[in-house]
Amino acid sequence: MHSSFLQRGGAATAVLALVLAPLAAAADDAAPATTVDPAVAAMVGGVSAARLRASDERLVAFGTRNLFSERSTDPKRGVYAARDWIATQFRALERSSGGRLRVALDTYVQPKTDRTPRDVEVSSVYATLRGDDPARGTYVMSSHYDSRNSDGNDAKLDAPGADDNASAVAAVLEAARVMASTHFRGTIVFACFAGEEQGLFGSAHFAKYLKDSGVRVDGNLNDDIVGASVGHGGENAAHDVRLFSEALPAAADPNRVRALGTENDSPARELARFAKETGEAYVPSMHVNLIYRSDRFLRGGDQQSFAEQGFAAVRYVEPFENFDHQHQNVRVENGVQYGDLVKYVDFDYLARVTQLNVAALATLALAPAAPAPKLLAKELGYDSTLQWDAVPGATRYTVVWRRTDEPVWTHARDAGAATSLALPLSKDDWLFGVRAVDANGDASVAAFPVPLR
Repeated sequence: MHSSFLQRGGAATAVLALVLAPLAAAADDAAPATTVDPAVAAMVGGVSAARLRASDERLVAFGTRNLFSERSTDPKRGVYAARDWIATQFRALERSSGGRLRVALDTYVQPKTDRTPRDVEVSSVYATLRGDDPARGTYVMSSHYDSRNSDGNDAKLDAPGADDNASAVAAVLEAARVMASTHFRGTIVFACFAGEEQGLFGSAHFAKYLKDSGVRVDGNLNDDIVGASVGHGGENAAHDVRLFSEALPAAADPNRVRALGTENDSPARELARFAKETGEAYVPSMHVNLIYRSDRFLRGGDQQSFAEQGFAAVRYVEPFENFDHQHQNVRVENGVQYGDLVKYVDFDYLARVTQLNVAALATLALAPAAPAPKLLAKELGYDSTLQWDAVPGATRYTVVWRRTDEPVWTHARDAGAATSLALPLSKDDWLFGVRAVDANGDASVAAFPVPLR
């Protein structure tokens, strides 16, 4: 852009070139690049489509996993039978984790609501892989294991839920399998919630428990409907996934957001950018489409429970949902097959989505904590200076930036071990972030700087 512009004009253009030279040099810094950590690559490569299929088919075999099937007299059918099977799968990993993985149930009685017929017991399953650094944050990969048919409260008819949401439960179990033996700085929680279909019951209870317990959740990667690559109209998106993130975190001051122009740099948006960049580096055949909404219209997901508690949360979902295969009684009507059946799940696609999750989750938990940068704004000027305190475990820092109308970080500069960096870029025109990087190249989420006046 600069070269074609400077070809027009004479001396005035030459003067302008001298003025723009520092800016051009900074703006031409290399685009952000993810260092591929062999340990993370091994975990990503360990994901098995065959195991994902086996898990999905086993969950479907419970007939229904509707929340109100908790009183089923058939030990092989219903939500509790599915819950116990999920817990057993997690417990099988305790030995490979060296005792660092602990499985638990989050069980409580949910009172009747205007959408439900009675009080009901909600029982979610979660496995906590304890990190080596107690000061590091916690990361949650989540799904919901309950299912439904045309009637959200029907516990009698089958509700196979192969895509919604056995696909994501299979992904969470597979992620736990390939990650359990690795030591991470941060703590990871693998969660399978119940009662999502009636109102995010399980996740709302668990997220509030974490908040009330003082657990610092630095990120929630929620997966819901992530197994089908073909849409209602035959659209094929075998190499795409949507990633939803919201703009305003809980308790955000809208006036401050407007004043600073941070409406697109919430913690959830930074987490989404990180997940996209990291995931695509390890799974180059996949494209992560950033969707700047908390979720789809008329729908919702468990990530919203985490967002309500002030935690950064995002949701993965397939690009082209087939509503004939969601929230439907299994039947053939006018020649159309309805129902959420295994035959509509693409397990190679599900494997790639699982790999995206593993890449992001493993890097988050291996990397140092994100810095807390400040952008000096004590006086008017044409440049930008960022400062931050040293982060334990970080050997260097990277400053990233982009124009205000760009969705992802487009430029980066290595600051080395320094804890400040000045750039010949106007703080009025650019958005900045700072990452902490360890000796293996694992980088934190980019932290958005707070103005220091």
